[in-house]
Amino acid sequence: MSEKLAGAKLRHLKALAQKLDPLLHVGKNRLSPAFVQSVNDALDRRELIKVKFAEFKEEKKELAKELSEATNSVVIQAVGHVVVLFRENADPAKRVIFKPGRVDPSDG
Repeated sequence: MSEKLAGAKLRHLKALAQKLDPLLHVGKNRLSPAFVQSVNDALDRRELIKVKFAEFKEEKKELAKELSEATNSVVIQAVGHVVVLFRENADPAKRVIFKPGRVDPSDG
């Protein structure tokens, strides 16, 4: 899911992300395989998560890009030391945010 989100969908995701607390923290182990798996698991359950950079703050942009590529997610935004990631669940029945049959915010 390396495509870019735009318009109403992006605004909707940013609005939802404001209410979230960081779920995972990048620490001394950087992007270890276990950390990447934790991010994958969180994205499977929630679709939209915040990741806080407790360390490697100066490398946040590069690490966020690596993390989004490793998890097949999209970086929605980066504010301060926090990055918001989104990945729509492949199974429509398990989607949390853009559920099938629900009004899509991009449909005007």
